[in-house]
Amino acid sequence: MNELIFIVEEAPEGGYIARALGESIFTEADDLVALNEQVRDAVRCHFDEGQTPQLIRLHFVREEIIAI
Repeated sequence: MNELIFIVEEAPEGGYIARALGESIFTEADDLVALNEQVRDAVRCHFDEGQTPQLIRLHFVREEIIAI
């Protein structure tokens, strides 16, 4: 596996929630700098040495509601 994609959403209580596609990896953080570190740490813990993906892609999803 060369790349792992995370879906990142804003948490209702503040901060960010990230979950990996195709793997059971989930993490959260208060800001984007901390989120990057949390995602890296979660990926390192999840995979055996030598099996970690070379790239981690963060896909940010943002929901907006607009009135008509």
